[in-house]
Amino acid sequence: MSDLKDIKPNEEKLLNSEAAGSRMVKGATILAVCGIICKVLGAVFRIPLTNLIGAEGMSYYGVVYPIYSLFLILSTAGFPVAISRMVSGRIALGDYKNAHRTFKISMYLMLAIGAVSFIICFFGAGAFAKAVGNPGAAMSLRAISPALLFAPVVASLRGYFQGQQNMTPTGVSQVFEQMIRVGVGLTLSFVLVKYSLEYASAGATFGASAGLMLALVVLAVIYSKGKAERAAKIQASDTEEEDRGSLIKELINIAIPITIGSSIMPLMMIIDSFVIMNRLQATGWSLAMSKTLYGLISGYCDPLVNFPVVFIDAISISLLPAVTAAFTLHNKEDLNKNVQAGIKTMMVVAYPCAIGLIVLARPILYMLYPTQLEEAELAVHSLQIFSIGIITLGTMRTFSSSLQGVGRMYLPVCNLFIGALAKIVISYTLVGIPALNINGAAIGSVSAYLIAALLNFRALRKYADVRIDVAGTFVKPLIASGIMGIVTYAVYRLLNNSMGHSAVAVLISMMVAVLVYFVLVFKTGTINREDAKLIPKGDLLMKLAEKAHLIK
Repeated sequence: MSDLKDIKPNEEKLLNSEAAGSRMVKGATILAVCGIICKVLGAVFRIPLTNLIGAEGMSYYGVVYPIYSLFLILSTAGFPVAISRMVSGRIALGDYKNAHRTFKISMYLMLAIGAVSFIICFFGAGAFAKAVGNPGAAMSLRAISPALLFAPVVASLRGYFQGQQNMTPTGVSQVFEQMIRVGVGLTLSFVLVKYSLEYASAGATFGASAGLMLALVVLAVIYSKGKAERAAKIQASDTEEEDRGSLIKELINIAIPITIGSSIMPLMMIIDSFVIMNRLQATGWSLAMSKTLYGLISGYCDPLVNFPVVFIDAISISLLPAVTAAFTLHNKEDLNKNVQAGIKTMMVVAYPCAIGLIVLARPILYMLYPTQLEEAELAVHSLQIFSIGIITLGTMRTFSSSLQGVGRMYLPVCNLFIGALAKIVISYTLVGIPALNINGAAIGSVSAYLIAALLNFRALRKYADVRIDVAGTFVKPLIASGIMGIVTYAVYRLLNNSMGHSAVAVLISMMVAVLVYFVLVFKTGTINREDAKLIPKGDLLMKLAEKAHLIK
């Protein structure tokens, strides 16, 4: 980097860079807001579903999703990015004709991929379910397989709009998709549960298929509304039509590496599900109890642990362009400052989420799953272990975004692969210990993210010479979160003695946690004005802190 540090961009490039950054932040904000809405809807879906069908029913649901996710990623992960890049590159040159031609060709290709994915998943459902040791999941896998037919087309349309730096269609269609998924899935589950848990789970998974059908309709309507403007731009393009074969080749060359990288974790999750179910049965657990234990992860832990991931993603998205800009301008000081601020902000968010779930794991589970208290109790320790994964996942994502920002696109993928392999070994070993059982899988997940995070940080130091202030980044947020956790637990115990395991006691304790943590992060100097810039609504937080005389 040092040999290029004296290069100075001209004013026009700076203005273009600032405009691009503004559009990027706006797009990231739209996607983050829509992502939060989708996560809330997802929690609304999972919680009543788990109360309805319990851990055994959720074991069918939980087995299906890693398989479905792998097929989904294989058919959609790389192509929207490839379409977006190809479309945006041509539009930047005013070549709307070939930008649209790229989209049309990709649509035919994606339709073919979707058809193949659907056929394999639908007709191979029995074999997949039997292989993971849960034959009852076959019906759920068939119910979700139509989603694989629609998902690639939806992905093409989203990639086309993103290539024009228009994130609104993607965000809006995601919200509509999730709304229908929740409505249809829950309705069918409540109707079908009287027949069997397998039918109820299948009804829930069909919600994903219905959601993608509506997402396709929404995107098609938006696409048709822009027909006249699009036709005019294509007509005005004074360019020759590119060869179909060269466009397909370019599309595939971009998409395949991204798809391979995106497939690692779902593939490892499928292998993990093979390991967990079969390992539990091999070490003395019955099939019924193995289903229950596996269902604790997908039914009770995942909805709670995954909610903070929305904020983790939002911080990662906002960090990437900041790191990229500093790296492009060869500004080592800003690069280091941005990575430092990003990881600190991540810890400020991740620590309290993790510690809050650890200290309130039992009361939160009891509050959310009142009809499944016995299973909720079984899930307590798993949830507490998985909660630590919020910290390790956040650290890994931050360093991954930073590495990508400095042009090392494939290193985070390789490091995640190493972490995923470690997860399989750790899960296999620990799940086989009867006293740990399913908690061994939770430890495996936390360890995988930690290993990948450490490898990412080592690479970041090597290729970008990044240094981290350990005390300010990790220790101060941990102290503030630890004190918050102690106060929160004390308040809950006090309220619990007078109210019992009531929702009111839990909610009051959570509000106290927020207030205590808000005071502590400013009093301990964990957050300063620079850090607040990377936090959603950070300017509002600073104003509140000033009014409360917590910061000067």
